[in-house]
Parts: sequence; structure tokens; C-alpha cells
Amino acid sequence: MKNNNVTYGLVGAIIGGLLVWFSISSGVRSNNYGMMRMMGFSSFNQSNNNAESSQLDAHFIEQMIPHHEDAITMAKLAETKATKPEVKKLASDIIKSQGKEIEQMKSWYKSWFGRDLSTGKEVMNQHGMMGSTSSMHMGMMGNDSDSKRLEDAQDFDRAFVEDMIPHHQMAVMMASMLKDGTIRPEMKKLADDIITAQTSEISMMRSWLTNWNK
Repeated sequence: MKNNNVTYGLVGAIIGGLLVWFSISSGVRSNNYGMMRMMGFSSFNQSNNNAESSQLDAHFIEQMIPHHEDAITMAKLAETKATKPEVKKLASDIIKSQGKEIEQMKSWYKSWFGRDLSTGKEVMNQHGMMGSTSSMHMGMMGNDSDSKRLEDAQDFDRAFVEDMIPHHQMAVMMASMLKDGTIRPEMKKLADDIITAQTSEISMMRSWLTNWNK
């Protein structure tokens, strides 16, 4: 029950973070279609405006890098604290694949926008997302208390999976938005890669939970 309460809280924080990210990139899509797309009822039309698409790419990279870094932090804990080999293998895969994507995104950001990527905190300050939007920090980037709670979990493997599923779900939602709005082939491929890999991992983790409950 304690893990379920924590998971529900994380899902709420993730939804709050997604709403903030969505509001930043609303220039690429109308608010009505955006809300419908976020809820799975509709899909965005591809933007034909280079400036709007480029803005979406920038915002996506600025938010997905710290989101990936959060997953890697969790995965590094799993490498040392997980007891189940399948969880350790997943952790290793996350570190490798998402680390590679981080480096790709940093390189693209420098090439396309002519500057190094700001840190997660600096990005949030630039967009006025501190203070009342602390849920975004919790949902997308994690914090010290989240890491400590996971590290101290009695059943680490279960806690890790229960945290990583909604974390992956948010990445898939963001990547789906990107795919519908970007015109850069590199970003479309990145979106496809994230959706494919993390959807598969979500399914795998859910099957683990089902088997562990037997």
C-alpha cells in the first residue's frame, strides 16, 4: 500500500510536469488539440512552420535530457541494489541507451541552436517554471528525497519498477508529441526510438509485476 501511494503521487507529479511542458510548446499546436492529444483522443497535424518546429525541438531536448538523467540515476541504483537479474539487465540497458541519446541531443542542440544546453534548473528558471511548478521538478527530474526513498525501499526491485513505469510513460507521451510536431528527421527518429524502446520496457516491467504478485 505504501508503494502504491508513492506511485500515485509520482503519477500526479508526472501529469503536472507534462502539462507544464505542454504549455511551453503550445505555439506548435492549438490548446484544444493539444489537450486531446495528451489524453489520447486526437493527433496533431505536422507543423509546416520551421520556427515553430525548431522551438518544439529545443524545448523537447531541454526537458528530455534531465528526464533521461533521472532515469539513469535510478538505474545506477538498481545496478547495485537490485536482486533480480532481469532488473539489473534493464538498468544496464537504460544507462547505455539513454546515455547515448543524451549525447546525441546535446550535440544537436549545440549545432542547431548555437549554444550549450543549460542545466535543468537554468532551463526552468528561463521559462519561469520554478516555485509553483515544483511538481515538474519532481515528476521530470526527481529530487534527493525521491532517490533516498528508492534507495531505502524494502523491496527495491518492486519499487524501482513501480517508479520507472510512469517515468517511461511520460517519456513516451512527450516523444509522441514531438513526432507529430517536428520536421527534423533526426528528431522524428529519436521520437520513434524512445516510443519503441520504452513502450517495450513498460510492457516487460508490467509482466514482471504480474508474475511477482503470483
